[in-house]
Amino acid sequence: MDTLKFYIDGAWVEPAAQSVLDVENPATEEVVGRISLGSSPDVDRAVAAARRAFATFSLASVEERLGCLRRIIEGFRARLPDLARAMTLEMGAPITFATERQATVALFHFEEAARVLAGYRFEERMGQGVVRREPIGVCGLITPWNWPLNQVASKVAPALAAGCTVVLKPSEIAPLSAMLLAEIIHEASLPPGVFNLVNGDGPTVGEAIAAHPGIDMVSFTGSTAAGVRVAKLAADTIKRVAQELGGKSANIILDDADLRPAVIQGVQACYTNAGQNCQSPTRLLIPRAGRDAAIEAAREAVAAIRLGDPLDLATTMGPLVSRAQFEKVQDLIRSGIDDGATLVAGGLGQPVTLNRGYYVLPTVFADVHPRMRIAREEIFGPVLSIMSYETEEEAVDLANDTPFGLAGFVQSRSAERARAIANRLRAGRVYINGAAFDRSLPFGGYKQSGNGREFGVFGLEEYLEVKAILGS
Repeated sequence: MDTLKFYIDGAWVEPAAQSVLDVENPATEEVVGRISLGSSPDVDRAVAAARRAFATFSLASVEERLGCLRRIIEGFRARLPDLARAMTLEMGAPITFATERQATVALFHFEEAARVLAGYRFEERMGQGVVRREPIGVCGLITPWNWPLNQVASKVAPALAAGCTVVLKPSEIAPLSAMLLAEIIHEASLPPGVFNLVNGDGPTVGEAIAAHPGIDMVSFTGSTAAGVRVAKLAADTIKRVAQELGGKSANIILDDADLRPAVIQGVQACYTNAGQNCQSPTRLLIPRAGRDAAIEAAREAVAAIRLGDPLDLATTMGPLVSRAQFEKVQDLIRSGIDDGATLVAGGLGQPVTLNRGYYVLPTVFADVHPRMRIAREEIFGPVLSIMSYETEEEAVDLANDTPFGLAGFVQSRSAERARAIANRLRAGRVYINGAAFDRSLPFGGYKQSGNGREFGVFGLEEYLEVKAILGS
């Protein structure tokens, strides 16, 4: 799966300089493809193409933009199995999960962008004038490896719907699915320069995009530390910055909930995508009296997990994405043990049945205190911390005692009690009683989890400027 060219101005082009990076399958530690690493001249070329295209694409009618999205959707559906397999190979998601969640949810974003665009009012009378919403311009999109295609789609789809042009830098760790999407977009016959893709690493291509004076907006998903760097680089040109960053979400199980199924559901939610999920409920808050029952339920949930080859349909959890991520998670598990948390399941090392790949034992700690590293740092692996509380007030305080604020979870038999708790959580999205994902509702964080919102109408409006026209 060697993809050594970049997609710029409607064509596949050679990079300005030759620098090749291997793409590794984290399940086998074998090379499955190669990409070129770009440089500032590649970004300059992509931005110039996007600026030329913006002059006309920004004026395209709603029907023209809908036509672009519909052709992408058609091509995406036709190649969904290829996209899913690419993500399994590049970042280790089990093939069933890659098909039903990773690829399908990415498709949802294009479908949702088309739905919102078809009914959106870009101009309306207000007071003595007219308010117009216009595309912001050239958008630099920087996306991560954990949901590689989902995060690309959640940015590209609304940007195109708004009439913007884009320069995309997918993660160099998991770039193969984005390259397939670029092929789909090429076959959809968008005007040259509307969509551009330059591979590369963060310090080179990512920073060139963030600082580029020809880019009007940067949308970034990744770590909080990298988000700070992007914002600082963007500040000199006063460009808009939208960020979806880290998380340390709390899952509050109230004392009236059915504890066993609530804990099992909480463990499963924490381990989604092998725990490499920014909104994972990694802190499970349970009434102190339910400690022992919660531990037993957590052990039961862990026992049901099937680690193995991601291409095997029976596998429910694959490896972490890389050796670096594996070592980071091992270090945090070790800190939990050293800090005195009770190891309930899992722990250090790899499964004895798997002699290669970056597999981590699904791990649960109990008796976790708020100052422990495992309670405060985003682990990004299958590690759950069980914390106990006495009162609802203490539960809310524990949940909010974090620099992050991406998501929260509440479980209770009383919808009224759950809603009251949800209202008090300092988080951008709260799930009550295992509520399902909704692509139309806004997604984004409070505090150090970022700013701006994605999905639905809110996602579209991130890529629009507001203009007031007064008089006649």
